[in-house]
Amino acid sequence: MRIAFQGEEGAYGHQACREAYPGHAPLPCPSFEDALAAVREGRADLGMIAVENSTYGRVADVHHLLPESGLSIVAEAFVAVRIAVLGVRGATLAGLRRVRGMGILLGQARGFVRAQGLQTLAWSDNAAGAREVARLGDPAEGALASEVAAEAYGLDVLARGVEDQAGNTTRFLVMAREADLGRRGPHMMTAFVFNVRNIPAALYKAMGGFATNGVNMTKLESYMIGGRFSATQFYAEVEGHPEDAPLARALEELRFFSTEVRLMGVFPAARPRHEG
Repeated sequence: MRIAFQGEEGAYGHQACREAYPGHAPLPCPSFEDALAAVREGRADLGMIAVENSTYGRVADVHHLLPESGLSIVAEAFVAVRIAVLGVRGATLAGLRRVRGMGILLGQARGFVRAQGLQTLAWSDNAAGAREVARLGDPAEGALASEVAAEAYGLDVLARGVEDQAGNTTRFLVMAREADLGRRGPHMMTAFVFNVRNIPAALYKAMGGFATNGVNMTKLESYMIGGRFSATQFYAEVEGHPEDAPLARALEELRFFSTEVRLMGVFPAARPRHEG
């Protein structure tokens, strides 16, 4: 069994694969599109796709790619993003002059970078930045990446946990070719996309069914489609299974006010969405 992820060996997606699916062989892919294509074309059984970070926010373009992928969401995973400072063997933190990493990761360690007076280089991939440090062999050059990357490229860990927020976490969605609509846990989540009809207050009316039926909506995001400001698609996640009576009623009402409602997946909640 193989699981695809975006990034090079040692990326945080690689870490997520190792933690959530230790029995699967990781398949590095240059982009999210490539990771989704690997699953769709049968080169991988699953895809581990980063969708949002608790510090930085949502990962750009991913929710736009998911509905077009032809795949289904079958699971989610939350991975603690512990940012490590990596350098070549024998390097010291005091001797570092510059660190590289993706902009999204550099933004999660601004405090550390400022305190150390380090220059930064925006890199296409965190693991690729670590690989470049290993290639350069310069003790003044460093990378912000995971400890998995240090292991992959033979680097020393010069500092651990340099992220600004202690609870820094990235959420991943696991994609598969076939949907799994079974109840696989005590708390299920349902994801779907929809386009509302072009009538006044259509979105407000479409959402009313979830409120009146007591369904907790945990995510609602909008995306322009077809290059037009007037054409909008919404991606939503709610607590519950489509066969639960409250959610079934809410989805029925949503369909009345929508031109399309498409199920994206049903999956067990890896974490509770609310207290109580």
